[in-house]
Amino acid sequence: MAAAGPGPGPGAGGKVKTLALVLQDEARRGGYCSGDTVSGQVLLELAGPLPLRGLRLEAAGRARVAWSEAAGTVSAAGGCGAEAAAGPRREAEVRYLDVRQSLLRHTAEGEEGLVLSDGRHAFPFSFQLPQEPLVTSFTGKYGSIQYYVKAILERPAAPDQSVQTELQVISHIDVNSPALLTPVLRSQEKMVGCWFFTSGPVSLSAKIERKGYCNGEAIPIYAEIENCSSRLIVPKAAIFQTQTYLASGKTKTFRQMVANVRGNHIASGSTDTWNGKTLKIPPVSPSILDCCIIRVEYSLAVYIHIPGAKKLMIEMPVVIGTIPCIGFSSRNSSITSQFSMDMSWLALTLPEHPEAPPNYADVVSEEEFSRHVTAYPPPIDCEEQLCCPVFAYIQEFRFQPPPLYSEVDPHPTDVEEFQPVSLML
Repeated sequence: MAAAGPGPGPGAGGKVKTLALVLQDEARRGGYCSGDTVSGQVLLELAGPLPLRGLRLEAAGRARVAWSEAAGTVSAAGGCGAEAAAGPRREAEVRYLDVRQSLLRHTAEGEEGLVLSDGRHAFPFSFQLPQEPLVTSFTGKYGSIQYYVKAILERPAAPDQSVQTELQVISHIDVNSPALLTPVLRSQEKMVGCWFFTSGPVSLSAKIERKGYCNGEAIPIYAEIENCSSRLIVPKAAIFQTQTYLASGKTKTFRQMVANVRGNHIASGSTDTWNGKTLKIPPVSPSILDCCIIRVEYSLAVYIHIPGAKKLMIEMPVVIGTIPCIGFSSRNSSITSQFSMDMSWLALTLPEHPEAPPNYADVVSEEEFSRHVTAYPPPIDCEEQLCCPVFAYIQEFRFQPPPLYSEVDPHPTDVEEFQPVSLML
């Protein structure tokens, strides 16, 4: 740790060999989130005793937007050309983090300052990020969202010396939310030609299975293209990033393509189908939808290049998240395994050899058995039987005992009987 003491006289002082700021979990690549604890050390190496006033730590995070608008054109020197004149400058700033800590401070009265002995010194620090949602770190065309930690060494007879390191902050977006799992479908048709010299329409329908994806995923594209024109067309697909900046009531937009794929040529009178043609998402910043001055949005465009005509384009919104989709296949497999486990109790209840049912006489009393076992009634006339209600005969046979169960035939036949069979030719 640092050794501190009274300040020396004028002219005394050492040299700062190393001033470094090291985060404890600097190897973390996913970035910090709201509510996380940031901890580390400020390392100081001196060559000789060094007088100083203090050592403080600052952590800040803010979104900044700035651009200059062109007001018009003015004549160049000699009247040989024209150049754009600078218009008003648009700027905006939003703060998300502001932390200040004193790691070493002289507090004794009557003393000019502190003196650190030569050698190496380490000053640990720790602070917590706000619980409110923080916006993802981003650097764009006309603005940025940056977080940093800075250590400042204050010296009495020399300028302050500082060291700074950047904090990568990420606001997680779960693509498993219902809004991002819904499919997106678009269709459009364009008539190729001019006035009455039309050659026919070109129709396009495109669909993606869900709206949310993550970096490194491949987006399956389903599309149907019908070329009823007289020209050779080429279908293509691309992912566009749109950066929107807001300042002083004005908006600035920057749009760029980050990935694309090309299909086969489609001749006149032919059709083509994309049955899951993939377009891989490159390493890009996640979507930023929760900042009031910077927005980063993505879209998947499926378009057709038509020679001599404006291209036919379908654009579908896409959200680049950070928490990948679980997938229905894994869900189904887990449900199937759970169902198999729950149904395993059936195998434990089925014996190998079924047991014979009990005898009717064993489950009822003798009085009940004798009361319902009656002698066979005398035969009655068929005409009289048809005139009687059927329910009476149902009541008669309701309590008849079932036949006795036995695995051995009670009336075995010792002699097999054969009956002659005659064939008529």
